[in-house]
Amino acid sequence: MSQAEDRIRQKMEGNGVMHSAILAFVRAYQLIASGRSGLIPESKITPAQSVLHYGELDCSDAFDPRLLEKTVVIKLNGGLGTSMGLEKVKSLLEVRPGVAFLDLMARQILSLRAETGGQVRFLLMNSKSSSDDTQSYLSEAVPEIGDPSELEILQNWAPKLVRETLEPVSYPDNPELEWCPPGHADVYPTLEGSGWLDRLLADGVKYAFISNSDNLGAVLDPTLLSYFAKGDVPFLMEVTRRTEADKKGGHLATRKGDGRLILREVAQCPNADLTSFQDVERHQFFNTNNIWVNLEKLKAVMSVTGGVLELPVIRNAKTVDPRDSSSAAIFQLEQAMGSAIECFDGAAAVNVPRSRFAPVKGTSDLFALRSDAYQIGENGRVQLADSRDGKPPVVNFSSDYKLVDALEGLGRPSLVEADVLEISGPVKFAEGVVIRGKVTISNDSSEVKIIAPGVYSDQMLSL
Repeated sequence: MSQAEDRIRQKMEGNGVMHSAILAFVRAYQLIASGRSGLIPESKITPAQSVLHYGELDCSDAFDPRLLEKTVVIKLNGGLGTSMGLEKVKSLLEVRPGVAFLDLMARQILSLRAETGGQVRFLLMNSKSSSDDTQSYLSEAVPEIGDPSELEILQNWAPKLVRETLEPVSYPDNPELEWCPPGHADVYPTLEGSGWLDRLLADGVKYAFISNSDNLGAVLDPTLLSYFAKGDVPFLMEVTRRTEADKKGGHLATRKGDGRLILREVAQCPNADLTSFQDVERHQFFNTNNIWVNLEKLKAVMSVTGGVLELPVIRNAKTVDPRDSSSAAIFQLEQAMGSAIECFDGAAAVNVPRSRFAPVKGTSDLFALRSDAYQIGENGRVQLADSRDGKPPVVNFSSDYKLVDALEGLGRPSLVEADVLEISGPVKFAEGVVIRGKVTISNDSSEVKIIAPGVYSDQMLSL
């Protein structure tokens, strides 16, 4: 064991990190320390093969609600909305007045239980930063969902490593900045190390549906659950077709060496292969981060590999203080949840409708979601208006609207017939504004300009 590895173990143990997460991080460190780049060149892969289309899934048999009693829905809920100016957990953002992301997730679970009688389980993977806000909100707003403390697993934290030495970084000015989240793949060691994996299996829960809490399109789908369970699939990734807007995101591929499906992120692509990486006709599918896992198979695979999943590592070069470029140069080691697809014999992917991928990554996404282009059902499901034929409106904002507070005075025009709305500069929509097709609005002054009521269709508006 190297001195750096020993210090990593000591630091993580001293901060109460669970043993399973220490094992996972140490393995990631060993990969990096051994000089393995983690790069996946184009020559080693082919475009993803054997990807089923959602419409091809056999749903001729009636859905068996007993499957729900064997299923847990896990939402990854550790993120704060700091990039949008929030100081609280992102899932407390409101989609409609008084209705937050968390409300919708709870409604979905409660509706499934009421409609089918199947007691589907529900867990949130929170971080230390999101736990208190989440538990407080659920206990007050949705008490019928259950005891919030029994709905939680806590994600781990990993040490940042000095780039030159791979030693754990020291930053006395703010010791919290010595740590970072280890990526969504932390859900696997966290399930194991927290005891929840064994607990769920003991309760007869065999299937897990895992997704991001900011993806409001990710609801438990009976057709997918039936296919997953009846086909005895160990791991199922929901993918959807890439567009030009998705070309920088990770894609699914088939590894030539063994024919397994793998996930390749842009950080794993050699610079010489970026053109192929961004070719959305060659590599057609991206990971929605909606993942189905057979918990019995997960337990078996982790047992064989010493309690960890043998996942590829993404090495992100940053500074210890992300707001100070002169602070120490470090690596953050991260692993992607979807990369586990390569760990399971018989893992599969399904090309699902784009509506199952509706993440809120910024204020433009939130603005569109709050519009009449989307409908919110009593069962908590978020759906595009039928007239949109599954295609969401595209909203592009200037930096004036980076923070959520900037949306409060913007107004809410109709976007149900909009293709693209671009806004630059301070504006405010009056009641009765309708956007159709592609509309660009620009205001070069610092004075807020009012968009008068009316229909704006395929035009550029300079104020």
